[in-house]
Amino acid sequence: MALFPSDGWLAIYQDRINASSEYADAAATWEGVVGFVFEAEPDRGITEDLWLTLDLWHGACREARMVTPEEGERAPYLIRAPYFRWKEVVRGELDPVKGMMQGKLRLQGDLAMIAGRDLDWQKLIADGEWVGKKMEEEIDLARRQESQERSRDSDSNGDEP
Repeated sequence: MALFPSDGWLAIYQDRINASSEYADAAATWEGVVGFVFEAEPDRGITEDLWLTLDLWHGACREARMVTPEEGERAPYLIRAPYFRWKEVVRGELDPVKGMMQGKLRLQGDLAMIAGRDLDWQKLIADGEWVGKKMEEEIDLARRQESQERSRDSDSNGDEP
């Protein structure tokens, strides 16, 4: 499973969005690029801001990719938050709409335009939550396997004369 956020993670996310008939119906009239900024948190190993965009078009995601800050700034809608907040969103611990209303996620762009458009943030984020949960499961599995391998290695080293 790809690390969050990365081009690999975004490819999986894009596939999930495009496979969702619920999302396709909910966002049938939406057109626009949405940018996301994962703000640096050096104490968590995120040494610089990470930028990505989703090109959403009539219920489909035409493109999802990591971008430069210059590219990201051109998105008509930009949502910023510290990395740990995005992890809360992806894990389903923070509702994105409530997060925007509470200032935990900061929106740049025309809020009235977003509110008046047929983009179901819940359905869009639900696919991100699925990818996030799968990512966490894969990380947990990899850690368990690594621990088992270390345990086997130490057991086999202890049996040798």
